[in-house]
Amino acid sequence: MSSSGGPIKLWYHLHMDDKITIIEGPTPQFIHVDEDWARGIAEGPMSHHFRLTNLRTFNGSALIERCYRAWHTQGMMYLEYRDEMGLTLETPILAARSMESPEGQVLQLWVRMDEEEEPEPHSGEEE
Repeated sequence: MSSSGGPIKLWYHLHMDDKITIIEGPTPQFIHVDEDWARGIAEGPMSHHFRLTNLRTFNGSALIERCYRAWHTQGMMYLEYRDEMGLTLETPILAARSMESPEGQVLQLWVRMDEEEEPEPHSGEEE
């Protein structure tokens, strides 16, 4: 290893470019997706559920570019976020889109969740 930190920098680059991290704000809301194209992307022997989340951002095009680079090299991108209890969770990102809204840039992420990662359904009724 060189004293310049080359190998460490490479590890950092690979590790940090494979996820989009929500730094502040509430736990994202995940909307059920029942679209054929989403199921086709992640076909496999396991049962997965697909969700869409909308996140406000200042750099949507840069985040989309990171996703593209990962997918172009057959890599995975992950959304890292905290749940309501403050635990850090990750879920694979299947597709992403950046768009403008009256409130600013919005990053739309389609993610895959396993059954044990599923957020509890909320009916809106108080118990």
